[in-house]
Amino acid sequence: MRKIKASSNYLKNQTRKNLAKAVLCVFILLVILFVVLYRAVSNFEWDLLNWILLIFLVVPLIAFCYYLRKYRIFSGGWAGEKQVAQHLSSSLSDDYYLINDLYLREGGGDIDHVVLAPGGVFVLETKNWNGNITCSGDEWQRRGKRNFNSSPSRQVKRNVQKIQRIIEGSSGLRSLGIRVEGIVVLTNRYASIHLNNPSVPVLKLHQLPNYLTSQGDTKRFSRAQLETIGKELAKQKS
Repeated sequence: MRKIKASSNYLKNQTRKNLAKAVLCVFILLVILFVVLYRAVSNFEWDLLNWILLIFLVVPLIAFCYYLRKYRIFSGGWAGEKQVAQHLSSSLSDDYYLINDLYLREGGGDIDHVVLAPGGVFVLETKNWNGNITCSGDEWQRRGKRNFNSSPSRQVKRNVQKIQRIIEGSSGLRSLGIRVEGIVVLTNRYASIHLNNPSVPVLKLHQLPNYLTSQGDTKRFSRAQLETIGKELAKQKS
């Protein structure tokens, strides 16, 4: 499988950024704690300022928990995307092209993967979720997650529309009659998925290569045509 470089490194950057902020919060917390202990030992008393400083310890502690949570979310997503890229690269031939982490100028978040295949274009929404997951149409639920309102299927359908607009807006691609399909991919081996009429295909990672090779239009696209599609999409990145 060939790769087209158009990555924004969005998840990678967000992972590192939130980790750095969490580490900074720990540093600030330790500095405040050191000042409190130093003043208490050097003055042989515990005064009002020490109590105030102790209260201020709550701020970096809360911030640390917030950024650590975001770090775990982004790092999990980044790990899932790397799994997909590695698995597809080792499973598909050079007739297939892969664009990872495409962040378009029009905004709305990044697109995890775009696969350019002889049978068409596939947009992948990757989730590294574990546990029990239920998908009914476009509604998703995760056991143990209250107020859960994420819908990967709606997200991938929005991304499909973005890619379709780019293709239809290109005079060189519009005439090819390219079909764009969205797929939700679950990468966590411990995920248990229960499907009830999902609006888009929902696959485990090991199912993805066979699906990509068996689906698509009867019309087949050449490598040259797929490279043209890839270059057009790469030009749209932010």
